[in-house]
Amino acid sequence: MAIGYLMIQTRVADEAVPLEGVRVRILDDQGRRLYDLITDESGETPAVSLETVAAGLSMDPEYAGTPYVSYDVLAQAPGFQSLYVEDIPIYENETALQPMTLIPDQAAGRSGDVSRITMGPPAAAGKEPHSQQGLTVQPYLLRQVVIPNRITVHLGSPSAAASNVQVPFTDYVKNAASSEIYPTWPDAALRANIYVIITFALNRIFTEWYRSQGYSFDITNSTAYDQAFVYGRVTYESINRIVDEIFNEYVTRPGQNAPFFTSFCNGTTVTCQGLSQWGTVSLANQGRTPIQILRYYYPNDVTIAEAEAVSDVLTSYPGTPLRIGSAGLDVQNIQIYLNRIRRNYPAIPMIADAAGVFGSGTDAAVRKFQSIFNLAADGVVGKSTWYKISQIYTAVTRLAELDSEGTELGIGTVPPASVLRQGSKGNDVLTLQYLLNVISEFYPDVPSVVQDSSFGSSTRQAVTAFQRMRGLTADGVVGPATWQALYDVYLNVRENIPSGSPSDDYFEYTVQSGDTLWILSRRFGTTVDAIKKLNGLTGDILQIGQVLRIPTPEGYDYFEYTVRSGDTLWTLSRRFGTTVDAIKRLNGLTGDILQIGQVLRIPNG
Repeated sequence: MAIGYLMIQTRVADEAVPLEGVRVRILDDQGRRLYDLITDESGETPAVSLETVAAGLSMDPEYAGTPYVSYDVLAQAPGFQSLYVEDIPIYENETALQPMTLIPDQAAGRSGDVSRITMGPPAAAGKEPHSQQGLTVQPYLLRQVVIPNRITVHLGSPSAAASNVQVPFTDYVKNAASSEIYPTWPDAALRANIYVIITFALNRIFTEWYRSQGYSFDITNSTAYDQAFVYGRVTYESINRIVDEIFNEYVTRPGQNAPFFTSFCNGTTVTCQGLSQWGTVSLANQGRTPIQILRYYYPNDVTIAEAEAVSDVLTSYPGTPLRIGSAGLDVQNIQIYLNRIRRNYPAIPMIADAAGVFGSGTDAAVRKFQSIFNLAADGVVGKSTWYKISQIYTAVTRLAELDSEGTELGIGTVPPASVLRQGSKGNDVLTLQYLLNVISEFYPDVPSVVQDSSFGSSTRQAVTAFQRMRGLTADGVVGPATWQALYDVYLNVRENIPSGSPSDDYFEYTVQSGDTLWILSRRFGTTVDAIKKLNGLTGDILQIGQVLRIPTPEGYDYFEYTVRSGDTLWTLSRRFGTTVDAIKRLNGLTGDILQIGQVLRIPNG
């Protein structure tokens, strides 16, 4: 038998929070347990090997059998609904990445319900007819194409009474590609199909195909109208790597910036005027490139354009990869982002390089980040790594901002007495919108809203979606029962979701040139023996780039740091995840001038 691989990832809130300690069972199609695993601090299991069939079967359009072997996965954790995923296809030499996005129990004290997801074969193996319609010529030629942070998917045909889910755009493309085609296909065929999937989705968004018809979503998961998508499905490393590389590239024609309407079908059991999915395999085997394959099915002048703008990204990719030896503001931004992300993913070492200097500490943090998020762990910040860091940074800071807002709003346990409906305004509406936004981070059926204190149509849609989720009368009116349900879900989320803060008992430090255990013990207010014990060291030799856990003295909520050349209060606040005011207040400073050799107290977290 051939061998494939499966890795489980348990993360929530657009991967902002990893769930450690989730019990994961992998079973065969007879329900026999093959593996019993526990997720680590990054919310993932090791990749385990599973028997399957030869990869060549999934590249033969005439093969009538099932060209893979299916397995099931059950994930369980206290405070969350259990998730059972059935019929996960495993292919030879392919690593399958199964996200297990656990949903918090909707009320404290409830026994965990079990949600189920069934995969099924990719659409390329099906017989469903395609009747895709769209705009091939875009009237808004001057409008900029922007890659959205999230896309809203309707889980049914356009007029069906089905749920809408919001997912990150790159996750959508990986899911759709894994739902449409086989991951074992030649690279050129995979790329051609992924370009088509990206472009089809962007065309729907850019032309507002569904929203202009009064719908509250961007695209459906019906292959009769759009392209396949199975919420929560497995994706594959071969597909994911390509998507991370080209997610902001799309098919267009000269003189137009609009995404071309890239209709398609499988080309065997279903034929159409657009691209044939199985035909791309034959063309790739003939040596055709992705653009040559696209020009075979579409006008021969189509080309690949790159969208320069990505929504909700603080700074765009600089265009040149960053690596050891790079310097400047772009490096400093990456250091800030990674040091913030490590609060949620403590396996990422803290960067102690000088601000804006890509040294061994930045390299170690980048490599660990890449490993956690299934990127090539080469320490180079290219386009795919840059945007993944930006995406995760946006997600973790959004959660932190929501947490801070809750404190400022004084969210309590007693719901407001007022009844709110469309047209209402004021602080109670702001509280309602805040609750909906927190809940939307963890429940995909509830859309996020703009917090503007005004109860408009989007707030009503979110309220209605929440009421349906809770089994309440879905009238969009927030009375006592809906208020209480909102608070129940919100409080249970706060109770069950990890805070995302690193341990108060230690922080991580990457060894620099000239460091010794004694120097580090003096700099950080601890002892050599304490550092050695915490890190399991038997000798005194350190390696540049080595990541050490530095203990925080008992009873302290800070550690001590000795100022080096180039340090400023601002760079230290970014490096150690705090604020300038917090450092000044803790040290009794009235100005911003630092002296080399000065010992500062740095607040933890």
